[in-house]
Formats: sequence, C-alpha cells, structure tokens
Amino acid sequence: TASTTGITTSDATDVVEKVMPAMVSIVNNYTQTATYFGQPIEQDGTASGSGIIVGENDTELLIATNYHVIEDAKELLVHFIDDADVKAVVKGSDPDMDLAVIAVKLADMEQSTLDSVKIAKLGDSDSLKLGQSVIAIGNALGYGLSVTGGYVSALNREVELEDGSKGTFIQTDAAINPGNSGGPLINQYGQVIGINVMKMGMDRWSTASVEGLGFAIPIAS
Repeated sequence: TASTTGITTSDATDVVEKVMPAMVSIVNNYTQTATYFGQPIEQDGTASGSGIIVGENDTELLIATNYHVIEDAKELLVHFIDDADVKAVVKGSDPDMDLAVIAVKLADMEQSTLDSVKIAKLGDSDSLKLGQSVIAIGNALGYGLSVTGGYVSALNREVELEDGSKGTFIQTDAAINPGNSGGPLINQYGQVIGINVMKMGMDRWSTASVEGLGFAIPIAS
C-alpha cells in the first residue's frame, strides 16, 4: 500500500476513524484588557482551537486542551463530531504547562450527540521512539478538523514558549498549524501520546523558512 507519512493509507484511515469521535473544535469568545494612552480598555475577540475528550463523570464530559486556547474566555463553545455546538466552562488549568480541562454538561447535550462521541484512549509517551509514526488532528486555521501525519523527530526537546518560559516537548514533522493547538498527537494504535501546541517563541527562527517542525506536550507530563 502506498505510504507518504510512515503509516499506510489504510492503517491511517482506520486509526483516524477510531479517534475522530473523541475530537472537538473549540471556539473561544474572549475579552482582553489593553492599555490605550494610559487608560485600560477591554477588547473582544474570537479564537479557535482543538480538544480531545478524555473523561466523563456523573454530570459532565471532560475535554483536554491547551491553556492558551481558553485563556481570557468569556464564552466557550465546543463543536462535536455531529456538528452540535455546546457551551463549556473551564474545569481546571495549568498555565505553566499550557494545559487546561474544560467541561460540557451532559444535560446540555442531545442524546444523538452523546451517542456519537467517545472518550479517547491514552497511550504511553514515555515509550516513544525516534522515527515512530504519528498523526496530528486538529482545527487547523479554524477551518474544521483535519489530519496530518509524520514521525517522531525528537524526544524531550526543550523549547521556549512565547512568555519566555521553557517546556519539554515531543518534536514531530507532522504539520501543526494555528488552530491545531489542544488537539491530539496519536500513535499507530489510535492512542493519544501528546497534546499539540502551536504557541511557541519562534522569534529566533525565520518562520517563513521553517517547515516540518511541530511540537506536542507528552501525555505523561
């Protein structure tokens, strides 16, 4: 079978089909405070990102994403695989790790949506090897869920974030674009082994010339 990403086309199709019901897109209608001639003013904006369903309790569906995807949120909307949009709230966050968990009330979801989604299976990011095939799924550029594939390029890669802090990431050549943030990096078994992150401090590189350079937070973090 022809292969362009290290995972055969048929295998990639099967893997993606397993994971897609656990995928969501996230729309963040946010409010930021800026200073204009010394006076604080509020500015509204909209940003998009991705998330992955990681758990469920008696009343809520729990979704993992990046903290910067939900930062300053005034309203969060989660878009599920059946095209339903449901409001969500922030359940917990770790800005230093750029991770967050948001929750959607089960009571706010139609039964048809509940029937169409599932909880993602988590893998072991500590057992990854260089050259292992991986797939990234996310809401690239806010256009909707899309799929890219590649390899594990490096492990335990220390990278500077936009706020000057540093984190340790999985490096991959799978394309990760704005809007992919918060989506999963998955292995050949359809298990989540990382959370894709786009918000990097790239000033020291010419971003116009950088290709095949993506990062994900290891799921074991």
